[in-house]
Amino acid sequence: MKQKTMTSLIFVAPGKIELTQKPIPSPGPTDALIRITTTTICGTDVHILKGEYPVRPGLTIGHEPVGTIEELGSAVTGYQVGQRVIAGAITPCGQCHSCFEGHHSQCGGKPMGGWRFGNTIDGAQAEFLLVPNAMANLALVPDQLSDEEVLMCPDIISTGFSGAESAKIKIGDMVAIFAQGPIGLCATAGAKLSGASLIIAVDSIEKRLKIAREFGADVTINFKEKDPVSTIMELTHGRGVDVAIEALGTENTFQSCMRVLKPGGTLSSLGVYSNDIHVPVSAFYAGLGDQKIITTLCPGGKERMRRLMDVISHKRVTLKPLVTHRFKLDDIVEAYDLFANQRDGVLKVAITP
Repeated sequence: MKQKTMTSLIFVAPGKIELTQKPIPSPGPTDALIRITTTTICGTDVHILKGEYPVRPGLTIGHEPVGTIEELGSAVTGYQVGQRVIAGAITPCGQCHSCFEGHHSQCGGKPMGGWRFGNTIDGAQAEFLLVPNAMANLALVPDQLSDEEVLMCPDIISTGFSGAESAKIKIGDMVAIFAQGPIGLCATAGAKLSGASLIIAVDSIEKRLKIAREFGADVTINFKEKDPVSTIMELTHGRGVDVAIEALGTENTFQSCMRVLKPGGTLSSLGVYSNDIHVPVSAFYAGLGDQKIITTLCPGGKERMRRLMDVISHKRVTLKPLVTHRFKLDDIVEAYDLFANQRDGVLKVAITP
């Protein structure tokens, strides 16, 4: 008998998530149903759990899927059942004005409109996932890459790299990245690939700073031991950095980025902010410093995913150090407790049904 229900992790209320059974969805003409083989938990999922980012009760959470095609909609061509695929956290339609303008993450002209999984439709922390606009979003996984090697592509590496890409880092630039969680580490790797000559990584956890050096940081600063702002200004001979990347989502790290940024520099913001942030007027030069503040929501779509997997296939970066813990889907609530409270040196967890 064909399986009719699936295990899913749903948001119940702020501070409460639970596993439940849901009907397995049927794909419409342009959709695909994938069987999840590996997924993970994101910092944004923790914001949802805490009630800092609102979603409707009963929604399946998660936006980082790796899986195999289970069923294809009648209008979907170019794919076969059983193929290994990923889909980005952002699933653009590829047909609206925003998509044609290149703003895929703002699909439909709505703020964050391209972010559907675990936000406006059921997400990936389940046995199955319905992927909308499948022909714009499904990317085939090369045979030589494991699930864990591509697990960061749907969000973490795409977001981290975009911090460097949006800032238009040039060969020879000096770059500071505040926070070396998974996204900050990928931003560090992205700065290295972009040609930065001096990369400064800031965090307080030595294990993360060690990985930052492996990912391309030239200098690491433990902010519990040194003031990062004065240290960075000294390292840059008082000039300030060309690009400062904020990868945590707090006012303190945002302001620190402003204070180390040179006149004419770019602050590239990747954090998810839960409260208002304030720009320090002295570091903003009263608004006359020719600086840029750029925000980026994780680029998605199948071509983005293909390019990121090519970067991994050709060994320009290896993300294996990011997966530190592994759980079964049945134990995902325990995994959330570990991840949300940042215990046991956790960076990312791999969840398998």
